[in-house]
Amino acid sequence: MKQLKVLAFTHQQIDLKDLGKFVICNQTLAVKLNSVREKFDIPEIFYIGTCNRVEFVFSGSMQITPAFVKDFIQTLDFCIADEKLDAFVDKVKIYEDIEAFNHLLRISCSLESLVVGEKEILAQVRKSYETCRKSGFTGDYLRLIMSHVVKTAKEVYTETKISKKPVSVVSLAYRKLRELNMCSNSRILIIGAGETNRSISKYLQKHKYSNFAVFNRTFSKAEELAGDLGGEAFGLEELQNYKKGFDVVITCTNSLEPIITNKIYQSLLNGETNKKVIVDLAIPNDTDAEVLEKNPVHFIEVCSLQEIANQNMQERYQELVHAELIIEQNINEFKPVLKQRRVELAMREVPLKIKEIRRIAVNSVFAEDIQQLDSNSREVLEKVINYMEKKYISVPMVMAKEILVNNS
Repeated sequence: MKQLKVLAFTHQQIDLKDLGKFVICNQTLAVKLNSVREKFDIPEIFYIGTCNRVEFVFSGSMQITPAFVKDFIQTLDFCIADEKLDAFVDKVKIYEDIEAFNHLLRISCSLESLVVGEKEILAQVRKSYETCRKSGFTGDYLRLIMSHVVKTAKEVYTETKISKKPVSVVSLAYRKLRELNMCSNSRILIIGAGETNRSISKYLQKHKYSNFAVFNRTFSKAEELAGDLGGEAFGLEELQNYKKGFDVVITCTNSLEPIITNKIYQSLLNGETNKKVIVDLAIPNDTDAEVLEKNPVHFIEVCSLQEIANQNMQERYQELVHAELIIEQNINEFKPVLKQRRVELAMREVPLKIKEIRRIAVNSVFAEDIQQLDSNSREVLEKVINYMEKKYISVPMVMAKEILVNNS
């Protein structure tokens, strides 16, 4: 496995705001990968880009030194000032051989993620690989590596509890909502169009909720989220004038003062008296305490959800030992598989080589001697050559397989 290399730029060494400098968009991916592949004579390569890591997985016999990493980054033409380049080079993690394979397994099993156990990383790695495979950047070697990576990750997610309990506040908030058995046409007000509300909206939309009204300070962002959800968009100032009623309020803004005051809440109720739901994922809360004191409300807030998330996270970490044992087992299983594949690829050349030897012998080396033979002798010679050719092809194939079986 000495050919396998990984250069990793991750949240563990690099600030997330700086990590964005290493992200490659789809439009320039082929050009950039071609540039490093040609310059460094890299047979196979693929690129992984997520919200907290950028990694280059490739094969090659080159020695990975700080000078190589610096040249690699410069060749990719990232927008990094020369005076800052050395600092980034020092933060790049280099993995080779078994360590590289182990690293790929660990990230695909989400053992290296910001949130341990989040299965999305496996889908992201597979998609990254497929994109590069379809563009012709990978071959048989990385195909074999990725096949075993996927196999191992599926075993970890199936045989351990590392991903069983949700640990993100958004997923926990959605689960709490589902426990209230809301009907699919519930009227849902979404206050704020940031990433948190976008995420919980995707959960709701996936489960067929469709009656949305989105409020945001920047109206264009409210329009964008409402467009995705098939709902209505409003500026945040319109919240006090909204008279269409609601069943659920989901709020998450950056405001330092409560957005939902009791006055606004009474206006939103518009005379309705049944118990409503407020999901407040803001810190500090967007909901004024007076709203909770004076009204019947199912209140779901980020603080209580965070306590559950922390507890679930601790349980996930307890599954790390089991996951790492599965990874170790799969690494040991993969070594003979890789050896066998190398022999298979090498043995592909045997028939071609033998046929080439036969061609040269018949048409060049012994051509004059064969011409002097009568037709019967030529026929016998042809039979002998055919027989020998088949044996010379089959015997080394059988021997190679026997050696692999005995060694494994």
